[in-house]
Amino acid sequence: MKRALVFLLFVFSFFAFPLLAQNQTVLAATPPMGWNTWNKFACNVSADLIKQAADAMVSSGMKDAGYQYIVIDDCWQVSRDANGNIVADPQRFPDGIKAVADYVHSKGLKFGIYSDAGRTTCQGRPGGRGYEYQDARQYAAWGVDYLKYDWCDHGTQNAEASYSLMHDALLKSGRPIVFSICEWGSNKPWLWAEKAGGNLWRTTDDIQDRWEGRKKWGDGGCCSNGVMDILDLENGLESYAGPGHWNDPDMLEVGNGGMTTTEYTSHFSLWAILAAPLMAGNDLQHMTPEIKEILTNKEVIAVDQDAMGRQGRRVAKQGDLEVWARPLHDGSRAVVLLNRGTSEAPITVNWADIDYPAHLTAAIRDLWQHRDLGQFTGKYTASVAPHGVVMVTVKP
Repeated sequence: MKRALVFLLFVFSFFAFPLLAQNQTVLAATPPMGWNTWNKFACNVSADLIKQAADAMVSSGMKDAGYQYIVIDDCWQVSRDANGNIVADPQRFPDGIKAVADYVHSKGLKFGIYSDAGRTTCQGRPGGRGYEYQDARQYAAWGVDYLKYDWCDHGTQNAEASYSLMHDALLKSGRPIVFSICEWGSNKPWLWAEKAGGNLWRTTDDIQDRWEGRKKWGDGGCCSNGVMDILDLENGLESYAGPGHWNDPDMLEVGNGGMTTTEYTSHFSLWAILAAPLMAGNDLQHMTPEIKEILTNKEVIAVDQDAMGRQGRRVAKQGDLEVWARPLHDGSRAVVLLNRGTSEAPITVNWADIDYPAHLTAAIRDLWQHRDLGQFTGKYTASVAPHGVVMVTVKP
């Protein structure tokens, strides 16, 4: 009997302990939060910019609100040396990338970088094709915690195979690195990107700083989307997201000047309902109080970061008036009442829309007013400004 018990304990430890250890080290267990250079600064990147952004993330309260990653996007790299090693721009990064990563880490933050699965990046810099393992080793040596991997100049490459190859290289680098797949949804990555090692994957073409409207880039180039266009494309993808693997509707435009404060509030609220990565893309050093208030709203961020990891969906629609909702780990619901129209209007969430019985009495809390609104039975109605939202939790 004792021998049998010992044998069973051995079998349990052999299989269970590795699984427990794996669960404790899940990358991106909640949607990544951070800041990326591209939306505001494009190719105008430098060591000074990154250090200043890290300082601002701390001093602004964004770090305390949950933001972790400082990510350099395209244009940091200029060539490869005689041994094939990727070379950073010596003018803009005179002390190299590791010195920048060390500075970011000294602030208690994490450091991210950008490359491309093709021969060149979207801005014509050296890409990663053929150098996956070499680059991954270099990133690990520099202290990279997050890799955004783009899809320009990919020729006839197979997307799943290309991203799987880079993921394998990252695993063999010996350093945990969050893998952000950025192939714009062109190959339906929600169907394969988790298997290919992606922790998040872009589901659409690029976002642009506007409320709505799909536009082409230049002559024959593809497309950019307003916030509402991306929102529509996200609906229906919710079953593919969860802890460690997230649909990515692209980075935040909050604070970049193309929308109103009301529209930015809606943008941020909807990304939270979608369990989207929250990657700010504004000038962190020069935020207005209103933009800072949006980006650091801890109650809205708590919805985005909810441990259950369930992406929200549209549960009701009547013309320009919509209800979006997601379940939370404590059994409550987060709800966004969205007015896409141009006139103020009342919007109602019925309990049936969020899988509650009609007779249920529930407490409503407004996450932007930071105020408890009382008990309601069967439904809740609020007047919503044009292009605005009311965001609440509904708790039985």
